[in-house]
Amino acid sequence: MFNNVYRLSGVRQIERVTTTVDLKSPGKVIVRPTLMSICRADERYYTGKRDKEILAARLPMALIHEAVGEVVRDNTGTFEVGTSVVMIPTHAHGHDNLIGDNYLGSSTFRSSTEDGFMREYVTIEPESLIEIPAGAKSTMNAFLEVVSVAVQAVQRLKETMIDRVDRIGIWGDGNVAYMTAVVAREMFPSSELYVFGKHQEKLDYISFANTALIDEVPKDFRIDQAIEAVGGQGSESATNQIIDMINPRGAIVLSGVSESPVAINTRMVLEKGITLAGTTRSSRADFETAINLVANNQAVKERLELLVQNVKQVTEVKDIASAFDEDLAMNWGKTVLDWQM
Repeated sequence: MFNNVYRLSGVRQIERVTTTVDLKSPGKVIVRPTLMSICRADERYYTGKRDKEILAARLPMALIHEAVGEVVRDNTGTFEVGTSVVMIPTHAHGHDNLIGDNYLGSSTFRSSTEDGFMREYVTIEPESLIEIPAGAKSTMNAFLEVVSVAVQAVQRLKETMIDRVDRIGIWGDGNVAYMTAVVAREMFPSSELYVFGKHQEKLDYISFANTALIDEVPKDFRIDQAIEAVGGQGSESATNQIIDMINPRGAIVLSGVSESPVAINTRMVLEKGITLAGTTRSSRADFETAINLVANNQAVKERLELLVQNVKQVTEVKDIASAFDEDLAMNWGKTVLDWQM
């Protein structure tokens, strides 16, 4: 069967490439994408802001790693035709009992080291699919992947920290920080939750936690544990502010991606006995937790739906470019692609 794949071939250049799909491919499920969402990583590829060597090595490549779809054929007998599923972008090529697939160097990642989900049909292994129950279905399903990343960050904090959680701090006021705060609110229901950012208009979306501008925090204010979700060069000042504010033996989970090295005040890390933990992407278990949170908690679902700020119907290649341009112009929230290609 013919299959159209929409690949980024150069800066802001999306091209349709016709490939084939083996309908009888053993051990595989064929999924038709229905909803997708654009993330900052996609934008960096689209605008050519990744390292030139990386772009040369990886392009042409189909973008998008946040997507859901419908099963059109299952050669494994796992899913019924028509089942709504979320697609997991981490593609494991082996497993480790102590290390999640998202941290293994042998794993590849769709829309980074192999084609993403911007295709007419996706041929995928059943373990990379999870059914979306009726109670969880929503337009925000398009970015369940990001919710799973937030789950992973909060889980890493729980694994790393000492048992002192009177005050939890999250640094950042973008989409990832918002989702991390939504998840943290559920996983630390008895803690005081604080979100620190630079933009009051973004912090105003957060009604379920305490918020503060980073330059207005009292010097004697302290937190017990923290997650940095700023990324970029801003992660340097954010991490060092956390180091100043965190109590001794506190844990800091670093989740914001920076393209360049950042300087960290290691003297105070040593003096306070601070634990620094990194987190990236997510596992199947994180997706399952994310789906359960949405399915079983209406408040979580509504808070995440608030992020849907732009829904773009995509029926031809030029709509993809328009969607990316509109997303780049947005100050907050997510662009969802109603994928009809």
